[in-house]
Amino acid sequence: MQQNGIGLGKSTMKDDVPNLKDYSSRLREEANMDLADIKADGEISEPTKKTQIVAIYGKGGIGKSFTLANLSHMMAELGKRVLLIGCDPKSDTTSLLFGGKACPTIIETSTKKKLAGEEVKIGDVCFKRGGVFAMELGGPEVGRGCGGRGIIHGFELLEKLGFHDWDFDYVLLDFLGDVVCGGFGLPIARDMAQKVILVGSNDLQSLYVANNVCSAVEYFRKLGGNVGVAGLVINKDDGSGEAAAFAKAVDIPVLASIPQDDDLRKKSANYQIVGTSQSQWGDLFTELAEAVAGAPPMRPTPLDSDGLLNLFDSKDTGGDFVLVPATDVDMRGKNSKPKVSLEVVYDEA
Repeated sequence: MQQNGIGLGKSTMKDDVPNLKDYSSRLREEANMDLADIKADGEISEPTKKTQIVAIYGKGGIGKSFTLANLSHMMAELGKRVLLIGCDPKSDTTSLLFGGKACPTIIETSTKKKLAGEEVKIGDVCFKRGGVFAMELGGPEVGRGCGGRGIIHGFELLEKLGFHDWDFDYVLLDFLGDVVCGGFGLPIARDMAQKVILVGSNDLQSLYVANNVCSAVEYFRKLGGNVGVAGLVINKDDGSGEAAAFAKAVDIPVLASIPQDDDLRKKSANYQIVGTSQSQWGDLFTELAEAVAGAPPMRPTPLDSDGLLNLFDSKDTGGDFVLVPATDVDMRGKNSKPKVSLEVVYDEA
């Protein structure tokens, strides 16, 4: 194993639950940072290993793919070796990077090659642009399998392709945050990554997802895990401030605020890269790349449901609504009848 390699281990499946003991131990060895400098409050110092493995989480449709494609492109432009891995069954992480072209997924390619009696090669599933190497894990079609198990199977295939020997400065993993099954929580639960970055906006649903990811990080930290949250990227920022207030409340930094801008919307829709020095947005993504590189993984303080709602004006969320308990009469409706009571009622003397 190369000292600067990435490190993945083999895993086996038993029923619906993966046995990831060996898989996890190798990930801890290579993906985790040097933990000699853990502060008393649980904050971890900056990673000391060459390869930073970063898992990016967010609500579906919040702009993770847009953010990652441009972030990875800028990192490569700054001279870094970057591997971008899409871990979303929609397989759309690399679409912007590759000008809208669909990237053959690892799972689909593996299935076809296996039926043909052939082995999967790097060139079958990994493609490059502007110095970024990128691939999609893929997943089952709707109703035909578990997306989480697809993620686990995809990483097993990566290990067979020699993932633990690859040499990159950054490996960026794009994960859905609003799916709760174990496969999508793999980077957090099994210390696959050194840190998590959240992508959210000034809306309740995306911050709900971000808060859930913070809760997952805190849960596994209590079990001895080492992954932390490095910060929040605010996408489509309209300046209303809820996402920034969320970051402050859970005690994580805002790494970048990408504005709600028509130029960005049009360029994204047309599969144009803006994470380059040739773009007016180059400085923004340069600052994001530097923030991602240097931000230490923090132990967040997730909010309860009321705390999350309180970030928003009650007129917008209905946060001032008072729960009114239903009664048995309500539930019976037209079938409601007086019940015979055995209670003895005494007349007043």
